[in-house]
Amino acid sequence: MPDGMVIQTTGASAAQREADLEQEFAALLKTHRERALRLAWRLVGGDDAAAQDVAQEAFIRAWRGLPRFRGEAQLSTWLYRIVVRQAANHRRWRGVRERWGGAMPPDAPDPRPMPAGDPGLRRRIATALDTLSRGQREAFVLVHLEGFTVNEAGEVLGKAAGTVKSHLHRALEKLRTELGDLRAGADGGTDE
Repeated sequence: MPDGMVIQTTGASAAQREADLEQEFAALLKTHRERALRLAWRLVGGDDAAAQDVAQEAFIRAWRGLPRFRGEAQLSTWLYRIVVRQAANHRRWRGVRERWGGAMPPDAPDPRPMPAGDPGLRRRIATALDTLSRGQREAFVLVHLEGFTVNEAGEVLGKAAGTVKSHLHRALEKLRTELGDLRAGADGGTDE
């Protein structure tokens, strides 16, 4: 069953509805697993292990909540909403652990080759993203990094499109302030 379809329950037996949901959920995981993992990675700040944990917990919660899925939205939207919530929970608890137990030990170095580009620039961008509020970060990641429309991001976040636009505007202003010196250097202009 395509991801865009919403299962209709009129006239269908409960067992048939459950079987249909399970089939759609399996297809959903097959087609959206990587995007959910990438979304988790971006929302938790680029930590591979944490993103794996967040995505796995989201999949488990989605599976357990499948019988309560009302079909009012696409299954993928529902899954991404769970991923966003799990990522927020992870960031909140990481902050609590760091506040009360000190900074977490650094992760083991990633054995994969480093992606092309300037690692210092990547760190600066990650740090700038960390300064955003939760709502700003979620809206920015969904729209600008994951390619959701404003309306789709609103559905995932459970917010009105206007609220998402407001979060995006504030996020972009803050990122321009944090990273404004990079733009001046990229323009090639001098201040003479």
